Amino acid sequence: MSELDEIRRKRMEELQQQQMAAQQQQGANLQQMQQEEAMRQKYEEEKKNALRQILSPEARQRLANLRLTKAELVNAIEMQLIQLAQAGRLQIPVSDATVKQILMETTSKKHEIHITRK
Repeated sequence: MSELDEIRRKRMEELQQQQMAAQQQQGANLQQMQQEEAMRQKYEEEKKNALRQILSPEARQRLANLRLTKAELVNAIEMQLIQLAQAGRLQIPVSDATVKQILMETTSKKHEIHITRK
């Protein structure tokens, strides 16, 4: 009976070790996720501050309204504006009319399909 007890004890130790390893892995994953979230928040805050300096209040409002329907387009335009401002190729502050023009240029690239019936 002692041999059976020894096998049970070893198996129990193995299970405990596996459980401890799994908990450590989960802790590491949680810590990594928290770091990524903190980095994302810092990036968003820096982006927000840069746009606050670059855009006029009306232009910021226009992009905020558009973000509700076309978030990807707004993100692309914001990154483009930040890059242009950093390169010095943009007159700061960017007016609402300029943002309208940029939006028209980026969204007018749609292709029209004409179907002719015979």
